[in-house]
Amino acid sequence: MALSKWPEVESKLVLIEAWCRDGLIEKDICHNLDISAQTLNVYKHEHPELVEALKRGKEVVDIAIENALYKRAKGYAYEEVTKELVDSKDKYGYPIVDDNGAVKQELKITKVVTKEVQPDVTAQIFWLKNRKPKDWRDKHEIEKTVEHRIPMLQEIQDTFRQARMINQVDVIDIKEE
Repeated sequence: MALSKWPEVESKLVLIEAWCRDGLIEKDICHNLDISAQTLNVYKHEHPELVEALKRGKEVVDIAIENALYKRAKGYAYEEVTKELVDSKDKYGYPIVDDNGAVKQELKITKVVTKEVQPDVTAQIFWLKNRKPKDWRDKHEIEKTVEHRIPMLQEIQDTFRQARMINQVDVIDIKEE
C-alpha cells in the first residue's frame, strides 16, 4: 500500500485556497499537488478542512465575478488619467539636472477624462436568466392538462344510437272527431 500524501496536502491548505482564488480548477490543483483527481475526492470525503479551503477560495472569486458581471450589466463611469514625461523644474521654473548633466523627468498628469461604459445587454440577459430563471429562461416548462375524450368513432356511434331510439318511439296521431 502506498503512503498517503495527506500530510503534504494538509500543509498546503492555505496555498490551495490561494490557488482557488487565482481561478485554478480542481484538475489544476491536483496537478500542483501531484495527486490524482480520485485522491483529491477521497481526501475531500475524509478531511472537511480541505473542503472548507476549496470553498473559501472559490467563494472569493465567485463573488468578485458576480460583482464584475453586475457592474457590467448596469454600466459605470470611470476616470481615464493620461500621464506624460515632462522635464522636472525647480521652484523658479529652471530644469533640474542630475549629476550626469541630463535633465530629470517626471510623470505628470496632463489630462483626466471621465468615460462611461454603457450597460451591456448580454450581461443583463445572462444575469436575469440565472437569477430569475422562471421569468427569463429560453425554454419554459409548461404544464399540460390533457382532457381524455372519447374517440370520434365512439361519438358517431352514440349519435346513431340516439337517433335509432328516437325512431322507435311510437307516434300517435290524434284525430279530431
